[in-house]
Amino acid sequence: MAKRDYYETLGLQRGASAQDIKGAYRKLAMQYHPDRNPGDEAAEHRFKEINEAYEVLKDDQKRAAYDQFGHAAFEQGAGGGGRPGGFDFGSFADVFDDLFGDLAGGARRRGANNRGADLRYNLTITLEDAFNGKKAQLRVPTSVACDACSGTGSEGGAAPVACPTCRGMGRVRAQQGFFTLERTCPNCQGAGSVIKDPCQKCQGSGRQQEEKSLAVNIPAGVEDGTRIRLAGEGEAGLRGAPPGDLYIFISVQPHRMFQRQGQDLYCEVPITFATAALGGEIDVPTIEGKRLKLSIPAGTQTGRQFRVRDKGMVELQGKRRGDMFVEVTVETPVHLTKRQQELLREFEGAASDGGSTHHPASTGFFAKMKELWDDLRD
Repeated sequence: MAKRDYYETLGLQRGASAQDIKGAYRKLAMQYHPDRNPGDEAAEHRFKEINEAYEVLKDDQKRAAYDQFGHAAFEQGAGGGGRPGGFDFGSFADVFDDLFGDLAGGARRRGANNRGADLRYNLTITLEDAFNGKKAQLRVPTSVACDACSGTGSEGGAAPVACPTCRGMGRVRAQQGFFTLERTCPNCQGAGSVIKDPCQKCQGSGRQQEEKSLAVNIPAGVEDGTRIRLAGEGEAGLRGAPPGDLYIFISVQPHRMFQRQGQDLYCEVPITFATAALGGEIDVPTIEGKRLKLSIPAGTQTGRQFRVRDKGMVELQGKRRGDMFVEVTVETPVHLTKRQQELLREFEGAASDGGSTHHPASTGFFAKMKELWDDLRD
């Protein structure tokens, strides 16, 4: 019986791309695989046809010969270097990951797990530290390379030997039906080598528990929640595998004077009744620990904000500084002497005689209230 056209077998047109050929093969191979069609001879025959077609069309040289001479290119060895009609299941490796991804991929992932674990360290600093930057000295409990075996896990630091089970490959093969399956070597867990004489101190793990001291530079301008990564400062890996990383999470303490919003600082400063009414100068603290003079104009009301440029926080890894906003609150005097009370009453009387300019806010409020009462009476 005449052989079926290879392109037709895969459901393709001549001129199909390599990606189209591979995609069609995977789809059909999954559909007609014998394990999915037990006892179905037609499916098994179709599966063989699919593999035979793919063996030729996936190879550029074989495909060119087939496009020119057809099936005759591979008769009596004419194709050279391959027997497409022989049903070589090795070609099925292209869909091996699709069918057995958990076995093959899992082996690779287990081998990567020898890397040391990442560590987290929570560091609390003051707002002044965040402004100036800080060199912090940390003590981190972690796993480090065993000093007795230099991290190899082998007594005396001797080099591991090739695994006798997998002969250093890290994988073993097993025949299952038509397939040759690969899986992680159970003896060396994919490492390809084994320790003949484990280190007595670390029991062959290549690491030991220790408190490590680290000097860390906290840059100026860091904000609450900033994360700093120190590569290779995490736990040591098993038997010389790469170490993990150390992540430092910054927490900035609340400040008794300032509140931070981005690079800007806000503070609240009380002023006396006289300063608010007459005007004057007050001392205002800064994040650098200094004082500056702030002019208060006459008639200042509670809640007024004054902006002091370039007195806020520094920008992280930059030169720009934010601003400082000072909000004043007018303080009501307490524990007045009789003389002070008399003077305030005289002032109140003089203010009432002088019109509404002395207390604009309260005068305006009571004027609105009078209008409301008049409307209600109407």
